[in-house]
Formats: sequence, C-alpha cells, structure tokens
Amino acid sequence: MKWKVCLFMVAMLFVTGVTSSFASGKYTVEHKEAIVLAMFGTSVEPALQSLLNIRAQVEAIYPETPVRMAFTSNIIRKKWQHRAEDREYVKAHPGIPLDILHVRTPLATIADLQNEGYDTIVLQPTHISMGEEFLDLHTYVDGLLSMGTLKKVKYKPFHKIALGRPVLGTYGLKHPYGDDIVTVARVVSPDVELAMQKKAGLVYMGHGNEFFPGNGGAYLELAAVMRRMYPEVVTTIGNVEGFPGIADVMEMLKLYNVKKVVLKPFMVVAGDHALNDMAGADEDSWRSILQENGFEVVIDAKGLGEQPNFAAIFVQHIGDAAADAGIVLK
Repeated sequence: MKWKVCLFMVAMLFVTGVTSSFASGKYTVEHKEAIVLAMFGTSVEPALQSLLNIRAQVEAIYPETPVRMAFTSNIIRKKWQHRAEDREYVKAHPGIPLDILHVRTPLATIADLQNEGYDTIVLQPTHISMGEEFLDLHTYVDGLLSMGTLKKVKYKPFHKIALGRPVLGTYGLKHPYGDDIVTVARVVSPDVELAMQKKAGLVYMGHGNEFFPGNGGAYLELAAVMRRMYPEVVTTIGNVEGFPGIADVMEMLKLYNVKKVVLKPFMVVAGDHALNDMAGADEDSWRSILQENGFEVVIDAKGLGEQPNFAAIFVQHIGDAAADAGIVLK
C-alpha cells in the first residue's frame, strides 16, 4: 500500500511542477502570416483548374506562408458539402482536393487560421470587380480588426489584416484603378490573338451586378482601352447581370460592322455561366442570341484563371496589399 502512496506523491509533484512552469512563464506574441484567397467558387469540376492554378502561383511566390482557399458563394459551398458527404462521389473524383470538398467561408477560414496562431492575414479576393462580394469582404476586415481585448493590445485576435484589390482595381490614390485596367488589357492579349486568327471581333461575357453601376463602367472602360491598344480587333464586353448587357454588345458590334465573334467568359472560372448562359444550346444563351441575330460565333470557354499571366495579377495584388500594410510574406 505504501508504494501506491509514494507513486501518488511523485505524480502530484510532477503535475505541480509542470503547472508552476507554465504559470511562471511569460506569454510572448509571435506574429504569424497567412494568405486567404476569397473566391466566388465553382461547382464545375474541370473549372476548378483555374482556382488551383491561382493558388499554385501564390504558393510558388510565398512558399513559407500558408495559403488557404475560401468560397464566398453560399450555394456553391453547400454543393461541395453535399458532395463531401457522398462517398460514391468522393470515390469517383479522387483528384478533387480535400480543402475543396470541405471548403469554408472566408470568415471561417480566417477563424481557423487565428485558432492555429496566425494573426496577420492577407485576404485576397479573386473577384473581377469591386462589387457586392468585395464590399462584403471589406466589412469583414473592418469588423475583425475592431475586435479588441480588455487586457493588453498584444492579446488582440488579429495583428493585421490586409484586403487585396479585385482584378479591375478599386478606389484610392495609391493604386489607380486605371493602371489595373491597362494591366488586364495587356494580360489578355492571347484572346486578342485568337480573335485575329479567326478574323473576328472579341466578345467577353462578365458576371456583373444590377445593383452596382460602377461595375459596368469598369467593363466598358476595359473594352475601350483594348480597342485602342488592339485596333485590329473590336472588343466588346457585356454582363449576365446589369449593364452593359447582350443587347448593348450587339449594338456595338453592329456599329463596327462586325459579323463574326470569338465569345469568351470574362470570368476567373468557366463555370455554370460559361457553360449555360454563354455557350448553352437554350434560346436565351448568348451564343443563341448572337446567332439568331446573324453573327457567326466561335466559342472559347476557358476561364481567365487558366492563363498564367492572368493568375499572376492576384499574386501582384497580394504583394501590394502586404506591402501597404507592412506585412512581410515569405
């Protein structure tokens, strides 16, 4: 019986020693950086390549920094959640990464990182323009940075959070949106070359938003810049939602007497909109509408994110956001 008492006393001394060691130790803050790619997302498996290509480029530039993907679309996330619960689907699609099957919201992704000790985040949207979802991300950043503590400042959940620019830029003096538009116009030169080969005009279909008129202005400015930069090809851009629409595109094509067009999504991924709203067989698809109005249509259904130089835009915007916030990414 005495040996049991001795073992108990030794155990208590060990626990007391460990507890005292932790209690007496000083809490030191170590700032850790991470990158979150806030993507609209896609439920179309082949279209995932655009998103994975963007992540791969970011990881190549910042190999020591964790890069997480998050989807902003509630509908698309739910589709992946259902697929993740379907064993037959998972078995039939072994190439889909686990973080896509279990993709989370930007807020949940940031919370996971904070729980892992990362308090310095660069949140980079892969959205085309400064629309609804970009502005939502802006409010998330403001809210997260406002979180404080009753104790010392060093105990705040987040040290720094920087929000990168969408493809076509945003307001502000430091990074003029016009420069971003020119960058995009240069990057999509392969699309212009394809149109030249086909002796056709170039029609882009963007997503757009009927509640944000600024979206339409950015698209129209890009099309105007491209027409000046590449006068051999008439470039027009319309949106699925909001202004300019397909009717505005056809009006411009008729003005320039264009009879044949290369039709391509001005979207990061060639998802449902590209497959159905743009290139589908239904009478209300852009392809059908253009053909019904006498235009010859050549389809290029690749997402912009598949182009290495286009994906590199997000890498540049991450670097700009980090530098502006004084964040060092490795």
